Amino acid sequence: MYARILVPVVLDHEPNIEMALEVAHVLLAEGGEITLFHAMEEIPKFVAAQLPAGTIQRSLEEIDARLAAIAKTAGSHVRSASVSGNASHAILDYINEMGADCVIIASHRPGLQDYLLGSTAARVVRHATCSVHVIR
Repeated sequence: MYARILVPVVLDHEPNIEMALEVAHVLLAEGGEITLFHAMEEIPKFVAAQLPAGTIQRSLEEIDARLAAIAKTAGSHVRSASVSGNASHAILDYINEMGADCVIIASHRPGLQDYLLGSTAARVVRHATCSVHVIR
């Protein structure tokens, strides 16, 4: 059983979130905590300059609100966090920051581009300092 579980999520994949939370609840130690985590990829500065003022901040606020709503329905031991940045780097940094002892991450079936570039889940598996459970 794990005391601090990190569940990185992509908000556009709701079924994966539910499945990851189910697994997290099974693996959670009594008195433990689950953190839903989302990393919003940074928008290149030349693109951000063309967006209306406050667009990026509103996007982050919407992400925070959606994560908080999911966390609230998942139980009192579930919290949420989000950052702006590269997904795999942000996940790996947050693992160390929160002292996670387990990560539960959803992954798709690997395609050719994943073998050449690597997926987020693959990078987390290779570089995490704690146990990682990959679900499909």
